Formats: sequence, C-alpha cells, structure tokens
Amino acid sequence: MSRLKSFGFASSAIAAAMSIGIAHAQEAPRPGFHAGTVIKQFGPVATVEGHEPLPAAATFSVAFDVADAAKPGSINRTLESAARFINMHAEAGVPRDAVRVAVVVHGPASFDLTDAATYGKKHDGAANANLAAIAALIENGVEIHLCGQSAAGQGITRADLAPGVKMSLSAMTAHALLQQQGYTLNPF
Repeated sequence: MSRLKSFGFASSAIAAAMSIGIAHAQEAPRPGFHAGTVIKQFGPVATVEGHEPLPAAATFSVAFDVADAAKPGSINRTLESAARFINMHAEAGVPRDAVRVAVVVHGPASFDLTDAATYGKKHDGAANANLAAIAALIENGVEIHLCGQSAAGQGITRADLAPGVKMSLSAMTAHALLQQQGYTLNPF
C-alpha cells in the first residue's frame, strides 16, 4: 500500500475512532459534573465551593502513571483524569500555562496508545475509544509517553502508536526525566 493510501486509511480510521470517543465523552456527565472549559470532550469537573484557595502563583507539573488498560470501547480512566486535572485547575483560575501534564503508560495499558488498526487486531476488531482523548490531550500540550520495554514485550512498534505518542526507553526512564523537569507523580 502506498504511503499516501496508508495515510488516508489511517486518517479515516482515526476519524472514525475519534467520533466514537467523542460520542462516548459527550454522554451526560455524572450528576454534579460538567464539561471543562479547556478540553471540553473529556475530563468533566465538579465545581467545588469553599475549597482551599490556591496560591496566586501556583504552578503544577504532574505526571500520571498508567498501567491498567481500559475495557475495549472505553476511554482509559487515567487519560480522562489527565483531562480533568487540566479542566479543574482552569476552572479554579490557574492559568493554562501554569499547568503541565504528562502521562506515562506501561504494561497492559500499552495498547490503549496504539492506532486503530493495531488496537483492533489486539481487541478483535474493537475501535480504540482512546484515540480522541489522546489527540485532545496532545493538542492541549500533554506529553504522552509509552514505555519502550512494555512495547517491546507486547510487540508494539513506534509505527503502531497513535499520532503524537512518544516512545520512551522505559517508563522508569520517562518518570526519571520528568522528575528532573520538575514533574511530580500524581498518586491516582
């Protein structure tokens, strides 16, 4: 297949998967939650009245660690949480440029970062509902890293990844480098 035809197929597959993901994300949020203002399709937030005030100069550099895979057809809970982190801090008045988020994925969650074709082969033709969330997060400055050791162990190549996902030497390496850049590990 020519590179151009392959790109067209991949674009169509991603668009289809994104529409599935967006349809999933646009379901009514849980009671008390609403769409965020930054990443509107994902990461619904609750307004918290009377919360501790955030310091005016607060900055956040947070890394999320993901090992648990989503059920086929569902968005990975941690990808949703990364979007929520951005949305809730925007709602609380933290400037967008004061919030940096990274996601480090390894183990069984690795296939959640793959393109439509690779995901479908692994999950009996299921669409990857994570593609739209991955695209939205990357579009909003989130770094998404896949553990190269997990990828190698599961037969995932760089070419199998969703657009914008970075292949790291390992999850441990990605976390160490993020820590050197001032990121803290989110415990959830």
